[in-house]
Amino acid sequence: MIEIDGSYKHGGGSILRLASGFSVLTQKPIRVINIRAGRPNPGLQQQHLRGLESVSKLCDGKLFNAELNSTEIEFYPSRIVKGYAEIEIPTAGSVGLVIQPILLASVFLKHPIKIKINGGATVGKWAPPTPFLENITFKLLKRMGYEIEINVLKHGFYPKGGADVEVDIKPMGELKPLFLDELGDIKSIKGISLASNFLKEAKVAERQVRSCKYILEKSFDVKIDIKTEYVNSLCPGSSFVIWLETENCIIGSDEIGERGVSADLIGKKVANDLIKTYESGATVDRYTADQIIPFLALTEKSLIKIPEITGHIETSLWLAKKFLGKEFDLIKNKCITVKC
Repeated sequence: MIEIDGSYKHGGGSILRLASGFSVLTQKPIRVINIRAGRPNPGLQQQHLRGLESVSKLCDGKLFNAELNSTEIEFYPSRIVKGYAEIEIPTAGSVGLVIQPILLASVFLKHPIKIKINGGATVGKWAPPTPFLENITFKLLKRMGYEIEINVLKHGFYPKGGADVEVDIKPMGELKPLFLDELGDIKSIKGISLASNFLKEAKVAERQVRSCKYILEKSFDVKIDIKTEYVNSLCPGSSFVIWLETENCIIGSDEIGERGVSADLIGKKVANDLIKTYESGATVDRYTADQIIPFLALTEKSLIKIPEITGHIETSLWLAKKFLGKEFDLIKNKCITVKC
């Protein structure tokens, strides 16, 4: 059994998600202690609990002490033989975070899996919105031979959630290395400015785009295609995701709308973050990096360049070593080269 200290570094829920995914992948049971010990509300919350339960149900595993606010769990995995799972998220827990351990656990399967998610948020704070996953993370994983399709039937925003999402996972049984050494020439900048119909009259989606394009057009002589979309939802909310595509790479930037923060400011923040990442020479942005590093750990001779080491990235590297004995070389220059 592998014991995991859930208070390591930032001590967030990503430790639990990645550990359970690696557990199924390697068939090694785990005990996770001090779960989210440093957080204002320590222990398992709804989205962590739902993610754990879903992974366990999918592989017919055994899960002990998995209840709200629990600070310690044990998980004994079995092989995944099922091809379908349904997940209920009664809160505004992140859809992207709930499926994270399932994606890692399923990477080497020989059969597809469909995940049906009822409830939760497609857009949430400190979590990847579904447009980010679809247009950046999943595109890079597809290059590695791992195909994931996400179909949002209904968007959900904090604090009410209410999303309706289908995820189709199509593993190939193996992963190809991802080698992103150079950015290459810029091809385009694209994006999606998403907002609930509650915010249509205020033109939130359009204002996010306008302020973003104003800044980007000063830095890039390239086609900028950012779409706006208004959707039905249980409560107001917005998201803004953009991505820069080069010959070799996809770099993303995103923000969610918040009460008291103008849509114009959201657009400016997203644009400036993208410019900063691009000028660093990084070939993968910091958010995508922590999502794909667990998959890179399953390959040989993968390489990416990132703008900085975040707490989530440190957690991914630490768990890859614990479960796989995988060492990454980190070479610091203008940006940070991560290779295995």
